[in-house]
Amino acid sequence: MEVKLSVRRYDPESTNTVPHFQEYQLEMDEAATVLDALIQIREDVDGTLSLRCSCRSAICGSCAMRVNGEAGLACNTKVIDALPSDGTAIVIEPAGNLPVIKDLVVDFQPFWDQVKSIEPWLQPAGEEPEGEYLAPDEDMLHLAGVVSCILCGACVSDCTVLEVDSNFLGPAALAKAYRFVGDPRDDADGKRLKALNEEGGVWDCTRCMKCVEVCPKGVAPMDRIMSLREKVMDAGHTNTNGARHATAFVDSVRHSGWLDELKLPIKSFGIFNLKAMISLIPLAIRSQRAGKVPPLIHKNIPEVENVRRIFDKVENKK
Repeated sequence: MEVKLSVRRYDPESTNTVPHFQEYQLEMDEAATVLDALIQIREDVDGTLSLRCSCRSAICGSCAMRVNGEAGLACNTKVIDALPSDGTAIVIEPAGNLPVIKDLVVDFQPFWDQVKSIEPWLQPAGEEPEGEYLAPDEDMLHLAGVVSCILCGACVSDCTVLEVDSNFLGPAALAKAYRFVGDPRDDADGKRLKALNEEGGVWDCTRCMKCVEVCPKGVAPMDRIMSLREKVMDAGHTNTNGARHATAFVDSVRHSGWLDELKLPIKSFGIFNLKAMISLIPLAIRSQRAGKVPPLIHKNIPEVENVRRIFDKVENKK
């Protein structure tokens, strides 16, 4: 099978330090992976190509990169599945939102800094137990998914918030935080949740679902972030823009069946927060020009009582 790859190249030590794409044409077996193709290029075609890889079994996470614009593991992405239907080249790029060292190798230091910042270790209270601490199965089942994280950085690569805000902790670190907040052996929930409620924490996620889509292990980081938001609010941290936004959103939909977009920013920031209100004026002007201004009079949708019954049913289950 003839395969064409377009690989993003960057070498800070070369005379041409501008990132560019270089095409390679190979003969590959149908069972070959993108990593197989890249290794063949490095070994047989172009020894200057730099990439990371190790286990080749989707365990170590070191070969995370973007294939056709979406993050994933090169070792479990088959070439035949990545081939564009129009016959063009498979586009290979380094993972996003991390500094590129050379070619497909990125600097993971910002990633590790994010993970370390959430203190990823158990912090039990009281005296050290004499024997092994046995956690009940039912208390640990909900962590079965999140402990599958291999820290490959795919979710960080495609996080749309990190593209514009490097202060955001990122989906991998927040999913790791959930792993410890949800562990019955850990007694630092109060401190952890207070920190996660700060700027750059759980409220900065825009729920774009990219981290869920690209995670090779089904960790679903966004789902963990949403759970952390609930825990943050249950812990009493409700006087923040994020918490007020979540409450106002739910109250609006429950009351009228749909979102009152005029009241949402007022209830989120507070009507007396003049600085925030003034900062929204340019957005309001752009929305008006684009014909996106919501109606001044917010009316209930027909049969809104059905929506309210759904809310009641969900709350009763809790």
